[in-house]
Amino acid sequence: MDPDAVDSLLSGGSDDDPVADDARVPHGSSDDRQVLDFSANTNPRYPEAVPRIYETALPTAREYPADDYSAFRVPAGKYVGCEPESVIPTAGGLAAIRLAMGTVVHSGESVLVPAPSFSEYAREVRLQGGEPEFVPHDELLSADPADHAMVAACNPNNPTGEAYDPARIREYADRCRRADTVLLVDEAFLDFTEDPSLAGTEGVIVARSLTKMFGLPGLRAGFAVATGQLRERLAAARLTWSLSEPAAAVGAYCMRQTEFVAETRQRIARERPRMAARLGDRFDVFESDAPFLLCDAGSSETVDAAIAAARDHDIAIRDARTFRGLDSHFRVAVRMPAENDRLLAALGV
Repeated sequence: MDPDAVDSLLSGGSDDDPVADDARVPHGSSDDRQVLDFSANTNPRYPEAVPRIYETALPTAREYPADDYSAFRVPAGKYVGCEPESVIPTAGGLAAIRLAMGTVVHSGESVLVPAPSFSEYAREVRLQGGEPEFVPHDELLSADPADHAMVAACNPNNPTGEAYDPARIREYADRCRRADTVLLVDEAFLDFTEDPSLAGTEGVIVARSLTKMFGLPGLRAGFAVATGQLRERLAAARLTWSLSEPAAAVGAYCMRQTEFVAETRQRIARERPRMAARLGDRFDVFESDAPFLLCDAGSSETVDAAIAAARDHDIAIRDARTFRGLDSHFRVAVRMPAENDRLLAALGV
């Protein structure tokens, strides 16, 4: 091996090493189990039988999973409305995003990335040696996809919360296909809406997560969806045994719980406007189709005060100043009614 290469590895990378140079991005969620966590946008409930399903499946973890994951792909396909063969199991939605970026984006290529939005998109582009080109999230569907390897879209957008109009994003998918540009759509929060998925659309890679709707971030279960050559490339690049047997079993069970999904949507639809109205007495609250609300506090100092007030009541909220372009914002999840009341009281609204 070349001595310079050895020195580079020992020192952590070269001057233009995207892995060595790109720091990890901040996320919501609190490690303190005594804190009521409004910083992560996960369902505070999960389907009733999850512990039983997990315990039943746990002994199978002593053997390698069947790598075709048919028992997972069938309910996943039904859940998003695509053929089971188009489903590529992954250890969470972020693993699906990395798989998509890794198979599509090459060094020196550019990717259109919305802002403010999920910070991992830009990081994943840079890890592939690509260059993120930022576009205001509400102007993304007007951006020209030509000459870019990929366009990343978050639907509904995190942290602002609004979903794209279904007809417009489908038209944009057609435009991307004509430009020979892959459209990656992160639908982590789409199942909180009634909007249709783009799963199974030609030229589109959809990333889905079981973290948000089913309240299981530590399970690490999700999947990508693609068709044709894109699907073949993702399937070939996917890590072998990419999903544990317990995660696959619990995921398959969760995606069949249509009543749980409907009840969760109804609860969010009741609580979100109630919280927005109360928070709106002090803050500028963004309209949202997601299980969270972005608030503009007016100044960075007021954000600090809101975070401190919540912390004094053993509540964590998300400092949204870590998102590109936001300097006076925080974000709160929509949880159970009594929990939401506790947050609103802590913030003095």
